[in-house]
Amino acid sequence: MTLLPITVPAVLLDVHHLDPEAGGWGFRVDHAVATAAGDTYVLSGLRRYRTHAAGSADPAEQDFGYQLITRHDASGQPTATAVFGQAVPGGSPSVIPERDGASLAVLPDGSVAVSSRPGSTHLLSPDLDKVLASWPMSWGWKKEQDAGDNPFAASIAVTPAGRLLCMTSEYGLSNWAGAHPNIVAVSEPGTVPGPGHKPVLRAIATLDARTDGQSDGDSYAHVRYDDAPVRGGNRPSPSLTEALSELTGTSGSLHGYLDSTMTRPAALGDDLFVVPVFGKTYRSTNLGQEFSFALVDDRGVLRGRLGGLHLREDSPFTGFDFTVVADPCRARAFHLNRYGLYAWSADGVLRSRVPTAEKPFKPLVHFALLECTPAGELLLAHRKQHLLLRVPVPQDLDDLAVAVEAALKGYGRERTALKKQYAPVSWLWSDSAATVNPL
Repeated sequence: MTLLPITVPAVLLDVHHLDPEAGGWGFRVDHAVATAAGDTYVLSGLRRYRTHAAGSADPAEQDFGYQLITRHDASGQPTATAVFGQAVPGGSPSVIPERDGASLAVLPDGSVAVSSRPGSTHLLSPDLDKVLASWPMSWGWKKEQDAGDNPFAASIAVTPAGRLLCMTSEYGLSNWAGAHPNIVAVSEPGTVPGPGHKPVLRAIATLDARTDGQSDGDSYAHVRYDDAPVRGGNRPSPSLTEALSELTGTSGSLHGYLDSTMTRPAALGDDLFVVPVFGKTYRSTNLGQEFSFALVDDRGVLRGRLGGLHLREDSPFTGFDFTVVADPCRARAFHLNRYGLYAWSADGVLRSRVPTAEKPFKPLVHFALLECTPAGELLLAHRKQHLLLRVPVPQDLDDLAVAVEAALKGYGRERTALKKQYAPVSWLWSDSAATVNPL
């Protein structure tokens, strides 16, 4: 099955009397990952907000905000759903708070990590029925010494050798308040986190080195550089901001990399990574603003960028689609935005561009690119219809457009079959078969 419904437990819809044809609710898809055995984990969010619901004790009237992780087996059937973010009616408080921008990783021992900004990571059992370990990091304007924070990473990707490629956050950067993703770090092969064990992460790149505002407490023992915690001047140098400004000749420009942002790094292999970095955003148009998908090796050396992109005609600022996913087993990287689907080899050379302006590929603008599978497929989620499409990637990237066209042609046929099976209302796919596990 190349098309999966991104489902919601029927019991949640029933207890809250959610009418999909009524307003006030929303559903989103955050991320998805697959295992070598063919299982798929999908992270999504379901919310309802109505102005008259404040103070109500009736679940049928209450606002709610849940996050869901659903496991699908190799045949595409949902088998288990973890529910967190808030307590289900009559249940205990959720161990995991709801967070936007969360992502998943399947670790070498089969456990599932859910990470979110600024640096929280929670480990779940493969069957999604237990929380094995938690390393929380709360939101705040400054680091709170008594808040019980014990962060790990804002995102995790796993290399073929089992290294963890992580993005971590720091306080005290430049004139920013709060914690911001700023460090790219890696673990050693075989060092898997678990109950009572948090691996050391070796920093290989820093986004912004302006750390005059940091204090002695603005560091974490597990994120290290030169055998000491990353803080102040003890960090990789030059920063990505400095290196990319020099590479692109944009130092001092309003359209340069000062006050830039990075998103989740992707692993092109065990020792080569892609770090998406985009320049400061403005209230007016950002079309033409600088962005780079930087190639960084495991020694922290900037090896260049994923090439072939035009600052305006291929700009990810249209739609703010900055996600890059990678297939580390085949050393390929992919990106989807409103202008096209792009594929690169590990040397940064653009091997394929599938333009959304052409008729066969226009439906791509409705999809978000989530991840690569171990089998070399792309996972794309339809933003409105809440369906997960697997697109097989050919060995020769010159044939990618043919594969994408075939997948899009088959999308309608498989969607029709799923509609007969699930009878969705307003593209909300209710499921009663999967085991529901409130965390």
